[in-house]
Amino acid sequence: MSYLLGFKRGAWAVLVLLPLLAHAQTELATNNITWTAPSKNAGESMPCGGGDIGLNVWAENGDVLFYIARSGTFDENNSLLKLGRVRLHLTPNPFEKGTFKQELALQTGDVTLTGTVGQNTAQVHIWVDVFRPVVHVEVSSNAKLTAEASYESWRTADRRLKGKENNQNSYKWAPQGEVKTRHDSISFRSQGVEFFHQNQAQTVFDVAVQQQGLAGIKNQLYNPLNQLVFGGTLQGPAMRPAGTTTGQYLNTPYTAWKLKSRAPARTHTFVVALHTATVPTAQQWQQGLQQTVAAARQNPKAARQRTVVWWREYWQRSFIYIQPGQQAANAPEWQAGRNYQLMRYLLGCNALGQYPTKFNGGLFTYDPVLTDSTLKFTPDFRNWGGGTHTAQNQRLVYWPMLKSGDAELLKPQFDFYLRLLHNAELRSQTYWHHGGACFVEQLENFGLPNPAEYNWKRPADFDKGLEYNAWLEYEWDTVLEFCLMMLETERYAGHDVAAYLPFVESCLAFFDEHYQYLARQRGAKALDGAGHLVLYPSSGAETYKMAYNSTATIAGLRTVLMHLLALPPRYGSPEQRQKWTALLGRIPAISFRESQGHPTIAPAKTWERLNNTESPQLYPVFPWGIYGVGKAGLDTARNTYLYDTDVLRFRSHVGWKQHNIFAACLGLTNEAAELTVRKLQDSGRRFPAFWGPGYDWAPDHNWGGSGMMGLQEMLLQADDHKIYLLPAWPKQWDVHFKLHAPQQTTVECEVKNGKVQVLHVWPEARRQDLVVL
Repeated sequence: MSYLLGFKRGAWAVLVLLPLLAHAQTELATNNITWTAPSKNAGESMPCGGGDIGLNVWAENGDVLFYIARSGTFDENNSLLKLGRVRLHLTPNPFEKGTFKQELALQTGDVTLTGTVGQNTAQVHIWVDVFRPVVHVEVSSNAKLTAEASYESWRTADRRLKGKENNQNSYKWAPQGEVKTRHDSISFRSQGVEFFHQNQAQTVFDVAVQQQGLAGIKNQLYNPLNQLVFGGTLQGPAMRPAGTTTGQYLNTPYTAWKLKSRAPARTHTFVVALHTATVPTAQQWQQGLQQTVAAARQNPKAARQRTVVWWREYWQRSFIYIQPGQQAANAPEWQAGRNYQLMRYLLGCNALGQYPTKFNGGLFTYDPVLTDSTLKFTPDFRNWGGGTHTAQNQRLVYWPMLKSGDAELLKPQFDFYLRLLHNAELRSQTYWHHGGACFVEQLENFGLPNPAEYNWKRPADFDKGLEYNAWLEYEWDTVLEFCLMMLETERYAGHDVAAYLPFVESCLAFFDEHYQYLARQRGAKALDGAGHLVLYPSSGAETYKMAYNSTATIAGLRTVLMHLLALPPRYGSPEQRQKWTALLGRIPAISFRESQGHPTIAPAKTWERLNNTESPQLYPVFPWGIYGVGKAGLDTARNTYLYDTDVLRFRSHVGWKQHNIFAACLGLTNEAAELTVRKLQDSGRRFPAFWGPGYDWAPDHNWGGSGMMGLQEMLLQADDHKIYLLPAWPKQWDVHFKLHAPQQTTVECEVKNGKVQVLHVWPEARRQDLVVL
């Protein structure tokens, strides 16, 4: 039974809208992570970041260490390279023996390590400037200390990559000849340590262009790897060069360039300033780096205050606290709420990146031997590539940002696609001589298919536009989810989406033009007898292959077109809207079948084989929202979840599995609660939100993102103008949450003992649209 707010129904009393409680920041503090013993290795590191920088911070054997990662640091092979490791050693050493504390403060986005030996106490405070690419390290103590900061690099010589190590780049299992990670340039410079990687002229982009028959249009293609230089400098105002040493961390040898404080003091500061640029010479990159260094020296207190304000506003926009006040019990459902905040923190560390957060580790990967003991590679390794973006996985990282009020954080993912639009359109024109943008599933950051999965061992007469790959063939529809995200920023945040319309239209045009093109290859008619597109061959995710009228594709095309037509009248000319309406009329209907005696949604009209373990027959539930709470056909969608034998066989909480989201969207409370808690309970690693590797790598960000969405959908769903509160929420779980809904609506709610105690809605006029379930 549901209850419209303001009306008394059954045993429910009229809801009293109490004043909004101001304790969200207190609840956030209970989610901070505190350790009282040093770490054993980098696998027990703590994340710290901001802007587009991520650090893994830990203390080991008396030293404080951190890895540095930044969005967009792709080498010639498209590995996403770390920017090195920093080691801090203090003398006398407060971290060698005695008491220890390391804390991640979510409110301010920083990490503080405190060590006490006898009467001497020292703190190391590490934070990242959100608005400038600068890492700040501040040491303070009650006695004078000598500080030694070392920049450690394992890229001092070219490294030949063999076997599985190529999984970190775009060659994967099919390298063409010898593949090397080239050395960096590292030296003492300006009383600091300067380090950078400069891409050579020949990159994997050139290899892929030649492989895929695009040499004739090469000069028209966008190439992000060309002339890319990235790195930075380690320096401090009272520090001087102190020579180099060598060592080995786990299985990786390194060289260390040391800086040492000029004299013992109670305070020491140093920074790591970073710079990435597309420039023809190292000298030009160095000039840009110096500008970053100069900016970092200007009023660091003001920079710190701006960063603190950014994080404060970030946490005020959205939160979910489950069983607040019961953190001491550390129950699985409390962990799920806490880890929702931790995952959102990891995403916030790349709020301003040029590139999206990678699903396979984001900015927080570490030595691979600590994830898989057989992979004795360098800290640059991550499985499934650095510059390769697997669309089905990436989407799960970014969908939660609409309801968390973080539409601005979607920009790196949107910009990634916008930069590739021209290349995707050139593929269609070159291979098939028609319009529209063709985006593949395993997409390089230059817009072409991954060369290993495009496949070097292809039949000579095989269509050059296709990936010769059993998992990926004909899978083009995931880009439609990003089209929908772009359009949804208008409904959720009031963003102007005019700049996205050419992209969305081009993606839609591809399906219209390509499937008419394929039909004409087979026969005289471009459409079926009802005037609909014949979506063959298509693909139900990576699972239902050689499909005829894939349900996921149909649902995606229909939903994106409906959202285009629902945009305010200022978007799209009458001619454009007529074109959208006509295309909508050419989209075929979703197919159905019977499962265990129940009507269910079919994954396609027909298909030839199964190749993976996804459940695209439920994609009309999520992401496409055709079925769900308060919508027609809910029983059929629930039947699909409960009785479809493939769905039952594939159901899991691991990695990118999204059955928890399906269950929540369908109002299946028990199933949603069980799977979402299993998703978001502590990872088993020292940092609770470093899940994985699952099917990908650790930390597994599509694991965390799908967990976030499960909680969001359990708490709030929207259908047209209605907002459904608690559509799949267990009555025994108390919760305090703040989430966002369409029409630029924000809802904050507290539930205790199964009843809504506090409810606040912005704007107030939307209160009449709320339905509590």
